[in-house]
Amino acid sequence: MSKTKISSILVIGAVLAGFVLGSLLTGSVHAESTLDQLKVFTQVLRYVKAYYVEDVDSGTLVNAAIRGMLEDLDPHSNYVEPEAFARMNERNTGEYEGIGISFEMRDGWISVISAMEGGPSAHLGIRPGDRITQIEGVPAHGLSNDDVVAKLKGPKGTKVQIAVQRPGVDNELQFTIVRDKIPIYSVPYSFMLDDGKTGYVYVVRFSATTSEELETALKDLESKGMERLILDLRNNSGGLLNQAIEVADKFIDGNQVLVYTKGRIEGSSQHYYSTDSVSHPRFPLIVLVNHGSASASEIVSGAIQDHDRGVVAGLTTFGKGLVQRQYMLEDGSALLLTVARYYTPSGRLIQRSYKNREEYLNHWDEEDAAQSDSLETIAEADTTGRPVYYTLNEHRPVRGGGGINPDIRIASPPDLTEGESKLEQTRVYFEYAAEYSVKHPDLAKMELGAFLKNYKVTDDMLNQLDQKALASTVVKLTSEEVKANHEYSRKALKRELAGNIWGQAARYRVHLNDDPVVAEALRHFPEAEMMAKVYEGALENQR
Repeated sequence: MSKTKISSILVIGAVLAGFVLGSLLTGSVHAESTLDQLKVFTQVLRYVKAYYVEDVDSGTLVNAAIRGMLEDLDPHSNYVEPEAFARMNERNTGEYEGIGISFEMRDGWISVISAMEGGPSAHLGIRPGDRITQIEGVPAHGLSNDDVVAKLKGPKGTKVQIAVQRPGVDNELQFTIVRDKIPIYSVPYSFMLDDGKTGYVYVVRFSATTSEELETALKDLESKGMERLILDLRNNSGGLLNQAIEVADKFIDGNQVLVYTKGRIEGSSQHYYSTDSVSHPRFPLIVLVNHGSASASEIVSGAIQDHDRGVVAGLTTFGKGLVQRQYMLEDGSALLLTVARYYTPSGRLIQRSYKNREEYLNHWDEEDAAQSDSLETIAEADTTGRPVYYTLNEHRPVRGGGGINPDIRIASPPDLTEGESKLEQTRVYFEYAAEYSVKHPDLAKMELGAFLKNYKVTDDMLNQLDQKALASTVVKLTSEEVKANHEYSRKALKRELAGNIWGQAARYRVHLNDDPVVAEALRHFPEAEMMAKVYEGALENQR
């Protein structure tokens, strides 16, 4: 038996012994029963190792046993292996060290999607559409994603040599990149909308830097004349509890409950209050959510809704009301264990039932998601059977037990049609934009604002695009399919041109101009203004 396998079994034995000893020392009435069960477990492990028809790795068996144990708890208690935990930790800390690109493997080649603004690759002029052909003088074709990451990431200050083939340029370009700390932004996009008074901020996750990033964005928008705000939390799956609290604290005045937790261990039951640090005007506020908004997103939207501070619009959120605590294990892996449930200020537990895990993770009940398109109160005789609570200032009824129901329901944009989906799969917009921007450098001299407002994709450009699409070997398209999607192609090509020349924020801005949810949300600022007055009046009454 190898040393690795022996050490795995020794670790199992040590863990089990420690567990039993802990139970005995704490006087657990179940200690003897637990010891018997653990003896059975070690017997099964021994028999499998000794007699199974194939040789089985002990570590694999233990990992399966751990996952099986957690399977009987809840969907959010998880065992995270070392490499996965390192990636998760990067997202939560908000930075990593490397060259600062996002890429995808296309036909075995490393294709640059974007060079992250402020990073070493962007500083050297690496562009979307560039194909990395060599890394440290070795051909890069056929590498796996993990291989590429391993070769390009590395400690700050170290160097890596790459060769790049750029569309429209005959010779390969050589770059020596000095690795640096690369921020992973949780607030990637913030800007003023075209009306000149509405600020827009997109929060994609809640990491260690979210509150700080949001503060910077809000101050910038206020300096540009922001009078009202859309806070977009769509598809934000959550993150750090303390960051959700700090974000909610920016909009709600001092000494108000933002969220509270209940658990059975010491320190897991707490109330979290707003501070007196609010430094922003009480402008009308709309929070956008959808089925992908979960956890920390629901803490923020729930606090704003319960305090009648703003209008929540979109679709019912995911419904995750559980709090995980992270326990580090000796091999660099981690146990994420649910230790408490959290409740919105009105007392709502918004956790959905997870008795059926597959349904919990993948299924949405349309009746459950349905909501009126105005601020009319919900019926207390709720057909869903979910408990009814009341907001703290306006005393509007709101539901618990199934996510945050929006005050105003706005349907998500329709899925791409089959033809639109095929065109996106060819990557023809991205590739054409990369080539076009190299051949037309004067386009980059245009002001972004003028481009967003005035630039039009010409018929000649569409015809060239059609030929590239029809020649694609990735997806087969007919001439009729290509021509039927010209309207979509004009928008998609403008989007990719903006991204290639001005970066991902510009690309997203073009996309947002065609977002029907944002367009519909803008129509509901009268309701948000009413909410702002309700909140202001409630504060006056408390003084």
